[in-house]
Amino acid sequence: MPDDAAPRLAALAEELLGGPLPIRIRAWDHSEAGPEGAPVLVVRHRRALRRILWRPGELGLARAWVAGELDVEGDLYAALDSLAGLFWERGPDAPRPRPSRLASLARGALALARPLPPPPPPPEEVRRHRTRGALHTLRRDRAAVSHHYDVGNDFYSLVLGPSMVYSCAYWEDGATLEEAQEAKLDLVCRKLGLREGDRLLDVGCGWGSMVLHAAREYGVRAVGITLSAEQAAYARKRVADAGLGDRIEIRVQDYRETADGPYDAISSIGMAEHVGSQRYGEYARVLHRLLRPGGRLLNHQIARRPVADEENYAIDEFIDAFVFPDGELSPVGTTVDQLERAGFEVRDTQALREHYALTLRRWVANLEARWARAVALTSPGRARVWRLYMAASALSFERNRIGVNQVLAVRTPGSGDSGLPLRQPGWR
Repeated sequence: MPDDAAPRLAALAEELLGGPLPIRIRAWDHSEAGPEGAPVLVVRHRRALRRILWRPGELGLARAWVAGELDVEGDLYAALDSLAGLFWERGPDAPRPRPSRLASLARGALALARPLPPPPPPPEEVRRHRTRGALHTLRRDRAAVSHHYDVGNDFYSLVLGPSMVYSCAYWEDGATLEEAQEAKLDLVCRKLGLREGDRLLDVGCGWGSMVLHAAREYGVRAVGITLSAEQAAYARKRVADAGLGDRIEIRVQDYRETADGPYDAISSIGMAEHVGSQRYGEYARVLHRLLRPGGRLLNHQIARRPVADEENYAIDEFIDAFVFPDGELSPVGTTVDQLERAGFEVRDTQALREHYALTLRRWVANLEARWARAVALTSPGRARVWRLYMAASALSFERNRIGVNQVLAVRTPGSGDSGLPLRQPGWR
């Protein structure tokens, strides 16, 4: 006998959320409920409901998605946008059931879930024993970076394309992803004022794209550091294939272990999100120390919106468990403040929020176009993590929930001479 699970789920959700569902639900018993023509949330197994009951909120939903027990048919972006309004953006004044009614709703959900012990977390979830101990120690940061980046270079190549750049591109009308990524790398080089023979440090060098561009196009001598052994091996091969081994060195090294300054310029592109709020002052001071007087830093970093109570800011559960363990976002004002406290003079800030949304949509399209190959290279769950993470992030950038900024800072000497021209042509 069918459970009529979808109508029952829809009724429970509407009462809990205080309004009609903007999506359609299809349940494990093939029953459906909700508006025709809307994106369909497919609940493939009652285990999904068990996960949500045992861990209410984002983590329970994420575990069900990664395990393949929840899916979306139709426009993924439209479905996520609707769900964001229901689950993640409900204000304090949103209607909520009375406490006495919550107990009745819980009993209804339990009857549908037929609870057993909670299913184990999907294997793609970070294992906390690997990241135990104090936040942002050398050992814990290495484990966190390995979880995210050592997924396989072939998988990242499939998603990122030939540029192998894992940060937002710099778009203009009609550009390809590769052209837009090259434009971003060149924008960084121009802001840093790179010249023949300069010594460049690229912090969090990824697969080597920045140091390769800077050495090839600007004639610099470059050091790239990463905590990912897989990234380093890939970058070293690219450097050797390009015949630039005499100009580029790739190291598996933490920024705190780098002590061979001074450098003329430092780029940090999409790395500072891993540093953590309690370590950010140290990060800024280390980079300041590694630059020569008059040297420039280009810090390219995702930023979140400020919240009323910064002390109670919570890291996103899905991102922390499946994507960037221990990753933290800060408002751009906090980043500027920390850089200046370390001794930098901040000279320019450029917001690239819309550019990241465009980039993420291209990455999602790459992943979806070669889905079977992506699954074969990793696992069904890992591919689902990246599809959800990138699509949801694209919407977050589009809706101004998060942003990304390039901050140009100078280690201005005591003379006050920043070395910058009165006007900076070509930065935009």
